[in-house]
Amino acid sequence: MKYKGWILAGFFAGLTVVGTFLRIPFPFVPLTLQVLIVLLAGFMLGPKYGMLSQVLYLILGLAGLPVFSSGGGLGSVFSPSFGYLLSYPATAWIVGRISMKEDGGVLRFALAACAGITMIYLLGASVLYLNLNYLAGKNLGVYQVLKIGVLPFLLPDLLKGGVAALVALKTRPLLGLSGADLRRASFHGKLTREKP
Repeated sequence: MKYKGWILAGFFAGLTVVGTFLRIPFPFVPLTLQVLIVLLAGFMLGPKYGMLSQVLYLILGLAGLPVFSSGGGLGSVFSPSFGYLLSYPATAWIVGRISMKEDGGVLRFALAACAGITMIYLLGASVLYLNLNYLAGKNLGVYQVLKIGVLPFLLPDLLKGGVAALVALKTRPLLGLSGADLRRASFHGKLTREKP
C-alpha cells in the first residue's frame, strides 16, 4: 500500500502545478492557489507524503519544466520568490505533523494551517530579502520586504488556510483517513486504512 502514498503525492504535486497557473499578478511575488494546495497536501497526506508531494513539485520545476510562476529550471533559484517555493516541503510536513493527532478538531487544524503559513513567510520573506538586497542590489529594509512579500498576501493566505482546514476536516473522514492512519503512514511508510 505504500504505492498509494506515492500516487497521492504525485497527484498533489500535479495539483500544486495547477495552483501555480491560477494566479493574480503582483510585483515580485504573484498571488496563486499554491498555498491552499500545499496546506491540503499536509492535511490529507500527513507529514511524510505531504512533504514528498512538494519535493516532487520542486524537482519538476528545477528539472526545467515550467511549473513555477517564474518558469522552471535551475535558474529559478535566483528568482525573488524561490524562498516561498523552497518552504513548501517543510510547510506540508508541519501541517501534516500537527493535524495528525487523534484529537484533531477545528482548533488543531487552524493551528496547523497558521503554522504552515508562518513557515512559508519565514523562509519566503528571508530569501526575498537576501535576493533583493544582495542579488538585485535594491537595498531594502525588513519592513519594505514585508510590505512586498508578506502583508499583501497575509489575509488571502489566512483565508486559504481556513478553507484548507475546513476541507480537510470534512474530507479526511470521508476518505477513511484518521490521524492514526497518517501517523502510521509517517512512521511505517504505508498509507492504509485500519480495519474495523
